[in-house]
Amino acid sequence: MEEKYALITGGTKGIGKAVAATLVNAGYHVLLTYASDDTAANTIRKQLGEEKADVLKADVTSADAIQTIYSFLTNKQKCLDTVILNAGLTCRDSFENLSLADWERVFFANIHFPVFLLQKLVNGKKINQNGCVVFTGSLMGIHPHSVSLAYGVTKSGVHALVKNLVKFMEPYGIRVNGVAPGFVDTEWQKTKPAEIRHNIENKVASHRFCEPEEVANVYKMLIENQYFNGEIVVVDGAYSYK
Repeated sequence: MEEKYALITGGTKGIGKAVAATLVNAGYHVLLTYASDDTAANTIRKQLGEEKADVLKADVTSADAIQTIYSFLTNKQKCLDTVILNAGLTCRDSFENLSLADWERVFFANIHFPVFLLQKLVNGKKINQNGCVVFTGSLMGIHPHSVSLAYGVTKSGVHALVKNLVKFMEPYGIRVNGVAPGFVDTEWQKTKPAEIRHNIENKVASHRFCEPEEVANVYKMLIENQYFNGEIVVVDGAYSYK
């Protein structure tokens, strides 16, 4: 049986890294894109096994990265069974100081880039029939974001993309789903002060942050279960239960 191939944008850190490890353990070969951290990219490739993982610098804030990914797949003569659109961007400037340039940068990374990457991959026949796409949404696309307006609005947009893209991917036999994680204990979350982490844990019925491997298993479920289509699976431990 031919080895399955998965693209994971933002695949060298955080949730993307956990999903990459889960898929490699399930027999996939993975292509992991990243923005700038060569050291982290090379480290995760060695951890996963160089025969099982490729890494590619492709910053989702640049339209040129779409062609970079497409050219890589073309040169390697690879077609994708799975596309994980995980890379994203936030801007935590106050509403009063938020610039149009920063607002547009978040929208490009979180909304425009995945749409036109998918367009390129579909037009170039780089996603196999019966393939699937999984977006990383966010709990903050459901609950109003208290810090980043741009992030909250764009993640709401990601959830809408999942629902709407089903219609456009159906003719190609490609399913589209999304995961809306709550607070996952990634490198980013571990830097939060203890008091803030404690306040978050008090709002979660599970009384803890999600382990990256736990949320990665949800991505795997959406990939493997052929009847999931157009769904946003929330993984938040019952946030705001009280």
